[in-house]
Amino acid sequence: MREQILLDPTSERQPQTRPRAPRPGSLAGKVVGLLDISKPRGDVFLDRLAALLAERGVRVARFRKPTFTKVAPLELRSEIGLKCDAVVEALAD
Repeated sequence: MREQILLDPTSERQPQTRPRAPRPGSLAGKVVGLLDISKPRGDVFLDRLAALLAERGVRVARFRKPTFTKVAPLELRSEIGLKCDAVVEALAD
């Protein structure tokens, strides 16, 4: 696998190297969280993704940040971490 560089958009002053989160081998029996960051039309993308996942029998949990201008609140991040095995974050405009 070739090396990928991902940048943290949260005003990181000193870039840090971190391993990527492990991916599940399958979504069977898993809960996929769909996080809407509150940008226009992000919900359109997530609605379609939710339908596609449901067609495949994947359980979906929906979440929404209060605003796209700030990091998700700790309570929301904790809830997602407790309830979900994987997460998709929607960016749109």
